[in-house]
Amino acid sequence: MKKTILIFAAAFLMAGTVQDLSAKSRDEGIKEIANKVTDWQIANFSDKTYRGKKRVPLDWANGALFRGMVEWSQKTGYKPAEDFVMGIGQKNNWQMARRLYHADDICVGQAFLLLYEQYRDEAMLVHAKERADSIIANRTYVDIDIRIKKGGLDRWSWCDALFMAPPVYAMLTNITGDRKYVNFMKEEFVASTNLLFNEEYGLYFRDAKYFKKTEQNGKPVLWGRGNGWCYAGLTFLLEEIPESDPIYDYFKGLYLRMTEAVLKTQDENGSWHTSLLAPEAYPTAENSASGFMTYGLAWGVNHGLLKGKEYRKAVEKGWKALCSYVTEDGKLEYVQPVAGSPYKIEKEMTEVYGVGAFLLAATEMLDF
Repeated sequence: MKKTILIFAAAFLMAGTVQDLSAKSRDEGIKEIANKVTDWQIANFSDKTYRGKKRVPLDWANGALFRGMVEWSQKTGYKPAEDFVMGIGQKNNWQMARRLYHADDICVGQAFLLLYEQYRDEAMLVHAKERADSIIANRTYVDIDIRIKKGGLDRWSWCDALFMAPPVYAMLTNITGDRKYVNFMKEEFVASTNLLFNEEYGLYFRDAKYFKKTEQNGKPVLWGRGNGWCYAGLTFLLEEIPESDPIYDYFKGLYLRMTEAVLKTQDENGSWHTSLLAPEAYPTAENSASGFMTYGLAWGVNHGLLKGKEYRKAVEKGWKALCSYVTEDGKLEYVQPVAGSPYKIEKEMTEVYGVGAFLLAATEMLDF
Protein backbone atom coordinates (compact mmCIF):
# COMPACT_ATOMS: atom_id res chain seq x y z
CA MET A 1 0.00 0.00 0.00
CA LYS A 2 2.81 2.37 0.96
CA LYS A 3 4.59 1.55 -2.32
CA THR A 4 1.42 2.37 -4.28
CA ILE A 5 1.10 5.74 -2.54
CA LEU A 6 4.74 6.58 -3.28
CA ILE A 7 4.32 5.69 -6.96
CA PHE A 8 1.18 7.81 -7.18
CA ALA A 9 2.89 10.76 -5.47
CA ALA A 10 5.89 10.49 -7.78
CA ALA A 11 3.61 10.38 -10.81
CA PHE A 12 1.69 13.42 -9.53
CA LEU A 13 4.88 15.39 -8.96
CA MET A 14 6.21 14.41 -12.38
CA ALA A 15 2.95 15.53 -14.03
CA GLY A 16 3.16 18.85 -12.21
CA THR A 17 6.75 19.30 -13.33
CA VAL A 18 5.82 18.58 -16.96
CA GLN A 19 2.96 21.07 -16.77
CA ASP A 20 5.24 23.71 -15.24
CA LEU A 21 7.84 23.17 -17.95
CA SER A 22 5.15 23.31 -20.61
CA ALA A 23 3.80 26.60 -19.23
CA LYS A 24 7.32 28.02 -19.02
CA SER A 25 8.07 26.96 -22.59
CA ARG A 26 4.82 28.55 -23.78
CA ASP A 27 5.57 31.83 -22.01
CA GLU A 28 9.09 31.89 -23.39
CA GLY A 29 7.66 31.42 -26.88
CA ILE A 30 5.29 34.36 -26.39
CA LYS A 31 8.14 36.53 -25.11
CA GLU A 32 10.41 35.52 -27.96
CA ILE A 33 7.99 36.47 -30.73
CA ALA A 34 6.78 39.66 -29.02
CA ASN A 35 10.34 40.82 -28.36
CA LYS A 36 11.20 40.11 -31.97
CA VAL A 37 8.22 42.17 -33.16
CA THR A 38 9.26 44.96 -30.79
CA ASP A 39 12.82 44.95 -32.04
CA TRP A 40 11.75 45.00 -35.68
CA GLN A 41 9.47 47.97 -35.07
CA ILE A 42 12.11 49.95 -33.19
CA ALA A 43 14.63 49.30 -35.98
CA ASN A 44 12.10 50.31 -38.62
CA PHE A 45 10.41 53.21 -36.81
CA SER A 46 9.98 56.13 -39.18
CA ASP A 47 8.46 59.58 -39.44
CA LYS A 48 6.78 58.47 -42.69
CA THR A 49 3.54 56.54 -43.17
CA TYR A 50 3.06 53.70 -45.64
CA ARG A 51 2.13 56.24 -48.31
CA GLY A 52 5.05 58.52 -47.50
CA LYS A 53 3.11 61.15 -45.57
CA LYS A 54 5.00 62.89 -42.75
CA ARG A 55 4.14 61.70 -39.24
CA VAL A 56 5.12 63.50 -36.05
CA PRO A 57 6.38 61.43 -33.08
CA LEU A 58 3.29 62.37 -31.04
CA ASP A 59 0.90 61.08 -33.71
CA TRP A 60 -2.09 58.98 -32.62
CA ALA A 61 -0.79 55.94 -34.52
CA ASN A 62 2.35 56.03 -32.41
CA GLY A 63 0.19 56.48 -29.32
CA ALA A 64 -1.24 53.00 -29.81
CA LEU A 65 2.26 51.62 -30.35
CA PHE A 66 3.61 53.36 -27.25
CA ARG A 67 0.85 51.96 -25.07
CA GLY A 68 1.51 48.44 -26.32
CA MET A 69 5.25 48.85 -25.70
CA VAL A 70 4.78 50.23 -22.19
CA GLU A 71 2.33 47.49 -21.23
CA TRP A 72 4.70 44.86 -22.60
CA SER A 73 7.71 46.29 -20.80
CA GLN A 74 5.82 46.58 -17.51
CA LYS A 75 4.65 42.98 -17.81
CA THR A 76 7.95 41.41 -18.83
CA GLY A 77 10.68 43.89 -17.97
CA TYR A 78 11.76 44.04 -21.61
CA LYS A 79 13.81 47.24 -21.45
CA PRO A 80 14.13 48.06 -25.17
CA ALA A 81 10.36 48.65 -25.32
CA GLU A 82 10.35 50.98 -22.32
CA ASP A 83 13.54 52.74 -23.35
CA PHE A 84 12.07 53.46 -26.78
CA VAL A 85 8.97 55.16 -25.37
CA MET A 86 10.97 56.97 -22.68
CA GLY A 87 13.26 58.36 -25.37
CA ILE A 88 10.31 59.67 -27.41
CA GLY A 89 8.72 61.21 -24.32
CA GLN A 90 11.88 62.89 -23.10
CA LYS A 91 12.78 64.22 -26.55
CA ASN A 92 9.33 65.76 -26.90
CA ASN A 93 9.05 66.96 -23.28
CA TRP A 94 6.06 64.63 -22.73
CA GLN A 95 3.85 66.96 -24.77
CA MET A 96 0.57 66.18 -26.47
CA ALA A 97 0.09 66.78 -30.21
CA ARG A 98 -1.08 70.23 -31.25
CA ARG A 99 -4.87 70.13 -31.86
CA LEU A 100 -6.70 71.03 -28.65
CA TYR A 101 -10.01 69.22 -29.11
CA HIS A 102 -9.01 66.42 -31.46
CA ALA A 103 -9.17 63.04 -29.66
CA ASP A 104 -6.20 61.69 -31.61
CA ASP A 105 -3.87 64.32 -30.24
CA ILE A 106 -4.16 63.24 -26.61
CA CYS A 107 -3.64 59.53 -27.36
CA VAL A 108 0.08 59.50 -26.52
CA GLY A 109 -0.98 60.56 -23.04
CA GLN A 110 -2.01 56.97 -22.29
CA ALA A 111 1.54 55.66 -22.42
CA PHE A 112 2.95 58.72 -20.69
CA LEU A 113 0.48 58.35 -17.82
CA LEU A 114 1.30 54.65 -17.48
CA LEU A 115 4.93 55.66 -17.09
CA TYR A 116 3.95 58.39 -14.63
CA GLU A 117 2.16 55.82 -12.48
CA GLN A 118 5.36 53.77 -12.48
CA TYR A 119 7.94 56.52 -11.92
CA ARG A 120 5.97 59.49 -10.51
CA ASP A 121 7.84 61.96 -12.68
CA GLU A 122 5.61 65.05 -12.84
CA ALA A 123 6.87 65.87 -16.34
CA MET A 124 5.07 62.76 -17.60
CA LEU A 125 1.77 64.01 -16.16
CA VAL A 126 1.65 67.76 -16.58
CA HIS A 127 0.89 68.14 -20.29
CA ALA A 128 -1.78 65.44 -20.47
CA LYS A 129 -3.49 67.00 -17.44
CA GLU A 130 -3.23 70.52 -18.90
CA ARG A 131 -4.75 69.34 -22.18
CA ALA A 132 -7.69 67.64 -20.47
CA ASP A 133 -8.22 70.62 -18.13
CA SER A 134 -8.29 73.01 -21.08
CA ILE A 135 -10.80 70.91 -23.03
CA ILE A 136 -13.14 70.62 -20.05
CA ALA A 137 -12.84 74.31 -19.18
CA ASN A 138 -13.55 75.32 -22.76
CA ARG A 139 -15.99 72.58 -23.59
CA THR A 140 -17.52 72.58 -27.04
CA TYR A 141 -21.10 71.56 -27.76
CA VAL A 142 -20.96 71.34 -31.55
CA ASP A 143 -23.09 68.51 -32.92
CA ILE A 144 -21.34 65.14 -32.97
CA ASP A 145 -21.15 64.79 -36.74
CA ILE A 146 -17.90 64.34 -38.62
CA ARG A 147 -19.53 65.89 -41.71
CA ILE A 148 -19.67 69.34 -40.11
CA LYS A 149 -16.96 71.39 -41.80
CA LYS A 150 -16.15 73.59 -38.83
CA GLY A 151 -15.78 71.66 -35.59
CA GLY A 152 -16.84 68.23 -36.84
CA LEU A 153 -13.72 66.69 -35.30
CA ASP A 154 -13.86 68.65 -32.05
CA ARG A 155 -15.98 65.98 -30.38
CA TRP A 156 -15.79 62.17 -30.62
CA SER A 157 -17.61 61.89 -33.92
CA TRP A 158 -15.68 58.87 -35.27
CA CYS A 159 -15.44 55.56 -33.48
CA ASP A 160 -11.61 55.49 -33.33
CA ALA A 161 -11.82 58.44 -30.97
CA LEU A 162 -13.24 56.15 -28.28
CA PHE A 163 -9.85 54.45 -28.10
CA MET A 164 -7.76 57.60 -28.35
CA ALA A 165 -9.08 59.96 -25.68
CA PRO A 166 -11.38 58.35 -23.04
CA PRO A 167 -8.68 56.26 -21.29
CA VAL A 168 -6.64 59.41 -20.62
CA TYR A 169 -9.57 60.99 -18.75
CA ALA A 170 -10.22 57.84 -16.72
CA MET A 171 -6.55 57.62 -15.81
CA LEU A 172 -6.46 61.26 -14.75
CA THR A 173 -9.32 60.70 -12.32
CA ASN A 174 -7.41 57.80 -10.74
CA ILE A 175 -4.21 59.83 -10.56
CA THR A 176 -5.70 63.08 -9.23
CA GLY A 177 -8.85 61.89 -7.46
CA ASP A 178 -10.87 64.49 -9.39
CA ARG A 179 -14.06 63.07 -10.91
CA LYS A 180 -14.42 65.87 -13.41
CA TYR A 181 -12.30 63.90 -15.87
CA VAL A 182 -14.26 60.65 -15.76
CA ASN A 183 -17.60 62.49 -15.65
CA PHE A 184 -16.72 64.43 -18.79
CA MET A 185 -15.52 61.25 -20.45
CA LYS A 186 -18.72 59.33 -19.66
CA GLU A 187 -20.94 62.11 -21.03
CA GLU A 188 -18.99 62.40 -24.26
CA PHE A 189 -18.63 58.63 -24.66
CA VAL A 190 -22.37 58.06 -24.28
CA ALA A 191 -23.18 60.84 -26.73
CA SER A 192 -20.84 59.34 -29.31
CA THR A 193 -22.09 55.80 -28.75
CA ASN A 194 -25.72 56.88 -29.03
CA LEU A 195 -24.89 58.18 -32.49
CA LEU A 196 -22.50 55.54 -33.84
CA PHE A 197 -23.43 52.21 -32.25
CA ASN A 198 -25.43 49.81 -34.42
CA GLU A 199 -27.75 47.99 -32.03
CA GLU A 200 -28.66 45.26 -34.52
CA TYR A 201 -25.10 44.06 -35.00
CA GLY A 202 -23.52 45.20 -31.71
CA LEU A 203 -20.78 47.10 -33.52
CA TYR A 204 -19.87 50.71 -34.30
CA PHE A 205 -20.17 52.62 -37.53
CA ARG A 206 -16.92 54.40 -38.20
CA ASP A 207 -18.73 57.76 -38.48
CA ALA A 208 -21.94 59.33 -39.79
CA LYS A 209 -20.83 59.03 -43.41
CA TYR A 210 -21.39 55.27 -43.21
CA PHE A 211 -24.93 55.15 -41.84
CA LYS A 212 -26.48 54.38 -45.22
CA LYS A 213 -23.54 52.70 -46.97
CA THR A 214 -23.64 48.96 -47.56
CA GLU A 215 -21.31 46.24 -48.77
CA GLN A 216 -22.06 44.22 -51.90
CA ASN A 217 -23.87 41.67 -49.74
CA GLY A 218 -26.26 44.39 -48.57
CA LYS A 219 -24.95 44.54 -45.00
CA PRO A 220 -23.72 47.73 -43.31
CA VAL A 221 -20.10 48.82 -43.65
CA LEU A 222 -18.73 48.05 -40.19
CA TRP A 223 -14.98 48.56 -40.27
CA GLY A 224 -12.71 46.00 -38.62
CA ARG A 225 -10.04 48.19 -37.05
CA GLY A 226 -12.55 50.84 -36.06
CA ASN A 227 -14.37 48.28 -33.95
CA GLY A 228 -11.05 46.94 -32.71
CA TRP A 229 -10.26 50.43 -31.44
CA CYS A 230 -13.57 50.55 -29.58
CA TYR A 231 -13.30 47.06 -28.13
CA ALA A 232 -9.76 47.55 -26.84
CA GLY A 233 -10.61 51.01 -25.55
CA LEU A 234 -13.41 49.58 -23.43
CA THR A 235 -10.99 47.27 -21.64
CA PHE A 236 -8.78 50.24 -20.79
CA LEU A 237 -11.76 51.95 -19.18
CA LEU A 238 -12.79 48.83 -17.27
CA GLU A 239 -9.22 48.66 -15.93
CA GLU A 240 -9.44 52.22 -14.62
CA ILE A 241 -13.03 52.48 -13.38
CA PRO A 242 -13.77 50.62 -10.10
CA GLU A 243 -16.64 48.13 -10.15
CA SER A 244 -18.24 50.13 -7.35
CA ASP A 245 -18.43 53.24 -9.54
CA PRO A 246 -21.98 53.93 -10.84
CA ILE A 247 -20.67 54.27 -14.39
CA TYR A 248 -18.86 50.92 -14.44
CA ASP A 249 -21.87 48.86 -15.52
CA TYR A 250 -22.44 50.99 -18.61
CA PHE A 251 -19.00 50.18 -19.97
CA LYS A 252 -19.15 46.55 -18.87
CA GLY A 253 -22.48 46.10 -20.63
CA LEU A 254 -21.16 47.63 -23.82
CA TYR A 255 -18.04 45.45 -23.66
CA LEU A 256 -20.13 42.28 -23.26
CA ARG A 257 -22.45 43.34 -26.10
CA MET A 258 -19.50 43.89 -28.41
CA THR A 259 -17.93 40.60 -27.34
CA GLU A 260 -20.72 38.58 -28.90
CA ALA A 261 -20.28 40.47 -32.18
CA VAL A 262 -16.52 40.00 -32.02
CA LEU A 263 -16.98 36.24 -31.64
CA LYS A 264 -19.37 36.06 -34.59
CA THR A 265 -17.02 37.92 -36.93
CA GLN A 266 -13.89 35.85 -36.28
CA ASP A 267 -13.08 33.62 -39.25
CA GLU A 268 -12.26 29.89 -39.13
CA ASN A 269 -8.53 30.58 -39.07
CA GLY A 270 -8.82 32.94 -36.09
CA SER A 271 -8.56 36.32 -37.83
CA TRP A 272 -10.81 39.32 -38.36
CA HIS A 273 -11.21 41.20 -41.62
CA THR A 274 -11.22 44.83 -42.68
CA SER A 275 -15.00 44.63 -43.19
CA LEU A 276 -16.53 42.62 -40.37
CA LEU A 277 -19.80 41.77 -42.09
CA ALA A 278 -18.35 41.17 -45.56
CA PRO A 279 -15.19 39.07 -45.15
CA GLU A 280 -15.78 37.52 -48.55
CA ALA A 281 -15.18 40.93 -50.14
CA TYR A 282 -11.87 41.35 -48.26
CA PRO A 283 -10.66 37.79 -47.73
CA THR A 284 -7.23 38.42 -46.20
CA ALA A 285 -6.71 38.85 -42.48
CA GLU A 286 -6.36 42.38 -41.13
CA ASN A 287 -3.97 42.23 -38.23
CA SER A 288 -4.60 45.52 -36.47
CA ALA A 289 -8.25 44.51 -36.04
CA SER A 290 -7.18 40.96 -35.21
CA GLY A 291 -4.67 42.18 -32.63
CA PHE A 292 -7.16 44.39 -30.82
CA MET A 293 -9.91 41.74 -30.91
CA THR A 294 -7.61 39.00 -29.61
CA TYR A 295 -6.36 41.31 -26.89
CA GLY A 296 -9.89 42.33 -25.88
CA LEU A 297 -11.11 38.74 -25.63
CA ALA A 298 -8.03 37.57 -23.71
CA TRP A 299 -8.41 40.49 -21.30
CA GLY A 300 -12.03 39.51 -20.64
CA VAL A 301 -11.13 35.89 -19.93
CA ASN A 302 -8.23 36.88 -17.68
CA HIS A 303 -10.42 39.29 -15.71
CA GLY A 304 -13.29 36.85 -15.26
CA LEU A 305 -15.81 38.69 -17.44
CA LEU A 306 -15.83 36.03 -20.17
CA LYS A 307 -16.42 32.49 -18.94
CA GLY A 308 -16.78 29.59 -21.31
CA LYS A 309 -14.81 27.44 -23.71
CA GLU A 310 -15.87 29.46 -26.73
CA TYR A 311 -13.99 32.52 -25.47
CA ARG A 312 -10.81 30.61 -24.71
CA LYS A 313 -10.94 28.91 -28.08
CA ALA A 314 -11.39 32.24 -29.87
CA VAL A 315 -8.38 33.71 -28.05
CA GLU A 316 -6.16 30.74 -28.80
CA LYS A 317 -7.13 30.80 -32.48
CA GLY A 318 -6.65 34.56 -32.65
CA TRP A 319 -3.18 34.45 -31.13
CA LYS A 320 -2.08 31.55 -33.32
CA ALA A 321 -3.27 33.39 -36.41
CA LEU A 322 -1.50 36.61 -35.41
CA CYS A 323 1.78 34.81 -34.86
CA SER A 324 1.52 33.16 -38.27
CA TYR A 325 1.77 36.60 -39.90
CA VAL A 326 5.05 37.54 -38.20
CA THR A 327 8.07 37.15 -40.49
CA GLU A 328 11.33 35.57 -39.42
CA ASP A 329 12.83 38.99 -38.71
CA GLY A 330 9.81 40.22 -36.72
CA LYS A 331 7.69 42.19 -39.19
CA LEU A 332 3.93 41.92 -38.62
CA GLU A 333 2.31 41.73 -42.06
CA TYR A 334 -1.23 42.31 -43.40
CA VAL A 335 -1.88 45.44 -41.33
CA GLN A 336 -4.18 48.01 -42.97
CA PRO A 337 -2.52 51.41 -43.34
CA VAL A 338 -4.17 54.59 -42.06
CA ALA A 339 -7.81 54.54 -43.18
CA GLY A 340 -11.39 55.02 -42.10
CA SER A 341 -13.06 52.21 -44.03
CA PRO A 342 -12.39 48.75 -45.44
CA TYR A 343 -10.15 48.14 -48.41
CA LYS A 344 -7.94 45.39 -49.79
CA ILE A 345 -5.00 44.45 -47.56
CA GLU A 346 -1.71 43.28 -49.02
CA LYS A 347 0.96 41.09 -47.48
CA GLU A 348 3.71 43.70 -47.18
CA MET A 349 1.51 46.25 -45.41
CA THR A 350 2.35 46.98 -41.78
CA GLU A 351 1.76 49.81 -39.31
CA VAL A 352 2.79 50.85 -35.83
CA TYR A 353 -0.67 50.50 -34.28
CA GLY A 354 -0.78 46.89 -35.51
CA VAL A 355 2.38 46.25 -33.52
CA GLY A 356 0.87 48.02 -30.52
CA ALA A 357 -2.17 45.74 -30.72
CA PHE A 358 0.05 42.68 -31.08
CA LEU A 359 1.99 43.61 -27.94
CA LEU A 360 -1.21 44.18 -25.98
CA ALA A 361 -2.40 40.73 -27.03
CA ALA A 362 0.96 39.19 -26.09
CA THR A 363 0.77 40.84 -22.65
CA GLU A 364 -2.58 39.20 -21.96
CA MET A 365 -1.46 35.85 -23.39
CA LEU A 366 1.13 35.55 -20.63
CA ASP A 367 -1.75 35.36 -18.11
CA PHE A 368 -4.00 33.25 -20.31
